[in-house]
Amino acid sequence: MELFDRQKDAVGQGERTLLVYVELSSNRHVYNGMDELEELANSSALNVIKNLKVARNYASAKYFIGSGKVAELAELVKEFELDLVIFSAELSPSQERNLEKTLECQVMDRTGLILDIFSLRARSFEGKLQVELAQLKHLSTRLVRGWTHLERQKGGIGLRGPGETQLETDKRLIAVRIKNISKRLEKVHKQRDLGRKSRVKSDTPMIALAGYTNAGKSTLFNYITKAEVFAHNQLFATLDATIRRVILPASGEAVIADTVGFIQDLPHDLVDAFKSTLEETRQANVLLHIVDAADEYKVEKIEQVHDIVHEIDADKVPSILVMNKIDCLDNFEPRIDRDENGRIFRVWVSAQTGAGIDLLYQALAEQLSGTMTRARIQLDVTSAYIRSEIHNIGYIHNEKVDDFGQWILEINVTHHYLSKLLSLKGVTLLWEQKSQQK
Repeated sequence: MELFDRQKDAVGQGERTLLVYVELSSNRHVYNGMDELEELANSSALNVIKNLKVARNYASAKYFIGSGKVAELAELVKEFELDLVIFSAELSPSQERNLEKTLECQVMDRTGLILDIFSLRARSFEGKLQVELAQLKHLSTRLVRGWTHLERQKGGIGLRGPGETQLETDKRLIAVRIKNISKRLEKVHKQRDLGRKSRVKSDTPMIALAGYTNAGKSTLFNYITKAEVFAHNQLFATLDATIRRVILPASGEAVIADTVGFIQDLPHDLVDAFKSTLEETRQANVLLHIVDAADEYKVEKIEQVHDIVHEIDADKVPSILVMNKIDCLDNFEPRIDRDENGRIFRVWVSAQTGAGIDLLYQALAEQLSGTMTRARIQLDVTSAYIRSEIHNIGYIHNEKVDDFGQWILEINVTHHYLSKLLSLKGVTLLWEQKSQQK
């Protein structure tokens, strides 16, 4: 067992907390486990007093760790007057209860901590419902038998109980609440589906941002959309899916979705609860996988995101690796990387400084070419102002002015934007050649 001392007068104002990282022979492949557990605790505004690392070959049925280590934990809890002990391992309900009884303080596992962070971060109506649903599913397995004096009893008059224990009442109330939340979420999901179908019908390309938590997704989203989505250097700063329509250079109008960040061993209840939010990822034309290029564990985190993308059936969506935060690397210039077939698969940028964003736009235009069309249009003398807008939005391959002062433009834009152009007065389609979807 390794013990890492921290300042007693830590900055955190939350519960005085001990973190216990359990390293089993089966999870020694886990990267950055102790540091990530501490980051999670800090994101939940806890006052972390001690870090503890315990190595075991197998999990104990009663406490998960050995009884000797539990005795050491009990001494630490009393010595430092701790309020909370958090385990990196997923504890069974009985293990959690046994530990709380012995340590005489609240005990929580990593899943409970992540749920707590999600409850702090959720802002939208849908996000709050999703988090509550995940919390209730988690809680339903952790109800303890209580109020035993109210249990059903055998016997005659004067010996019968009320017919239902407090435990059964709690379970029934939780089941009712889960059912009600599921119904409300179903209505929200239907509204989201209507919006999604509307975008598909209008041929508006969808771009989804995905990646490990704290990789800089929201910062990139804000840079591209000029939005003010909350972005901070902490885990799970963004929970609520945010969607914005934007005009991208060379690509035209598109919809960009910022989604919740991923983390290793993301609790299944959360994946299930946020399935509708993550649906935006599955329905996208392009998936931008945002990676912290300065993170020493970036390779492992890329693999973890790939696993979750596969779990939500989004692995068939064309994707581009966006290596973000190159401003944190020494003398690193933005660039585009192509595979052996000449396809762009990786772009190096800084969402903080804007370096390389023009290359990202180029990569998106190339990837979205399957949703674009090449056309020749004519602008009459009263509609020449539209030419400057097209210059900002799409590629103009050729342009000229005819004998009547009308502009003839050969352009490459999305199907949706071309339809919008043709609805304007003074714009005439001369010919169109649709691209084939890649």
